[in-house]
Amino acid sequence: MTRKSLRNLAAATILSLPLLNLSAALPALAQEKVSFGTNWLAQAEHGGYYQAVADGTYAACGLDVTILPGGPQVNNRALLLAGKIQFHMGGNMLQTFSAVQEGIPIKVVAASFQKEPQVILTHPGQGFDTWESLKDAELFIGDNGFQSYYQWMIADYGFKAEQRKPYTFNPAPFLANKKSGQQGYVTSEPFAIKTEGGFEPNAFLLADYGFDTYATTIETTNEMIETKPEAVQCFVDGSARGWYNYLYGDNAAANEMIKKDNPGMSDEQIAFSIEQMKKYGIVDSGDTEKLGIGAMTDERHKSFFDKMVKAGVVDADIDYTAAYTLQFVNKGVGLDLKK
Repeated sequence: MTRKSLRNLAAATILSLPLLNLSAALPALAQEKVSFGTNWLAQAEHGGYYQAVADGTYAACGLDVTILPGGPQVNNRALLLAGKIQFHMGGNMLQTFSAVQEGIPIKVVAASFQKEPQVILTHPGQGFDTWESLKDAELFIGDNGFQSYYQWMIADYGFKAEQRKPYTFNPAPFLANKKSGQQGYVTSEPFAIKTEGGFEPNAFLLADYGFDTYATTIETTNEMIETKPEAVQCFVDGSARGWYNYLYGDNAAANEMIKKDNPGMSDEQIAFSIEQMKKYGIVDSGDTEKLGIGAMTDERHKSFFDKMVKAGVVDADIDYTAAYTLQFVNKGVGLDLKK
């Protein structure tokens, strides 16, 4: 056989190799590294994101995600604005309305919580067992709450500024005064009150009385949306699937990650928070039943904005539609995972 024949035979042999073998020999495509900054210490309320990291959901669509917990000395939102991280967990829509007013180029791309977990807690059996009765109670409300949702309570329900007492995130005054109420998160403070006070408080979820902001939002920059829409879609979809798996599947690995990032977090607190998120429909209720977790609508955004204008919390001339985009949500992602 001539050298030419040998060369032809070698080429034919290579071309006839199974494509699977050739592809297996190629290096794997590098995943894009992104960071997601939360707005507080790791907890069950962040569980869907940890789940998506733990079970490889983000990785499956091309992202290598690092979660950076927030905290009292951490400002992850500033890191987003500085371009140091790619995604940030917002509180509610008021923050993004403010960003629009200040000309900061960020948007909410998904709402992991359909209801903000904000509640007013009262002692049971003390005459404050209904929402209406709270107008006669002394209420411990923090400065941020007084400047936001409490102004809505005044405008829409007739609460009075003088019944509000400053809340310093110490439950002792509330525990000592049975005729008082206290702000809190339905996923957290009721557990602390039961642990410290030995009773289960009444919990009035503001969302169920009309405070209809989205919460635990996913924020990113306008530049990220414009230049890397595939990465944004992957993060939004991965987070939705992560939340379904966290709430309805095996969340053990995610909870271990949460406790690693926040060693002070107990199994009991995590279990309580998950139970409350399900009971009150914090993550999965309303529009998510058809549109999937993370859902948002123009109607809900307008409703909340109008209420905040009426309450004097935001200016009427803000272009609130610039605070969010529906480009990446409402596609039913993850509905097949709900059990």
